[in-house]
Amino acid sequence: MRPVLRRLDEIAAVLKARGDTIALLGLGSCGAQPTRLDDHSDLDFYLVVEDGATWRYLDRTDWLEAPGPVTYLFAHQRGGRRALYADGVLVEYRVLTVAELARTPFSGARTVWRRPDAPAGLATSGAPVPRPPFDTEEYHLNDALVSLYIGLHRELRGERLAAARLIQHRAVDAVIALLRLSGGEPPYRDAFEPARRIERAYPVEVLPLAGMVPGYTGNVAAARLTFGWLSKRYSVPPGIGDALRELIRSVDV
Repeated sequence: MRPVLRRLDEIAAVLKARGDTIALLGLGSCGAQPTRLDDHSDLDFYLVVEDGATWRYLDRTDWLEAPGPVTYLFAHQRGGRRALYADGVLVEYRVLTVAELARTPFSGARTVWRRPDAPAGLATSGAPVPRPPFDTEEYHLNDALVSLYIGLHRELRGERLAAARLIQHRAVDAVIALLRLSGGEPPYRDAFEPARRIERAYPVEVLPLAGMVPGYTGNVAAARLTFGWLSKRYSVPPGIGDALRELIRSVDV
């Protein structure tokens, strides 16, 4: 058994003996898709507790440290913590009531343990997983094009980091969204982070990421390649297309 799964079972064993805990849900590679699990996986889980007990499992760590010493802990969001065990297992968890869980969007959860009287369906979110405001080919294509255009102007202004975030991040996320729309949902897609497992979903001939994301000094080359990729596959509106071609020519001079 993988160390993260063993640790999850050890935590479950501790929680079973407590009267104010309701369920433990594994998420991510420790959730409903265990084939994603490898030696680099961390441990994500939700701990569902009785009303009024949340503070007990956020402010105290005796339950977390029962399987082994914790060497690092910090609050990364409201009701959530990240922690590192001495043996290298990294955990990310949230402590929620049943009502809070019902309002939380998540996917791919697995019930590791539940109290016999726990409500049914805890591993299924009652809140929709967020989607882009306009999840269409037209939107993602134009989002990529405008990101390239603004990014190149920021590069020319000397704002290289801001340019990289538009050219090598936002525009590439739009490219990934276009591939998803044209080819269907890739296996094990992370609805909250489009870059996860993307290398396994698309071969380099389809998605040349090394050229699209070359690094801090590669904004112009990245913009040129990504614009060429888009132009070959989609009907680029002439207004933004002509402006981008001219802009790329000007920075090449």
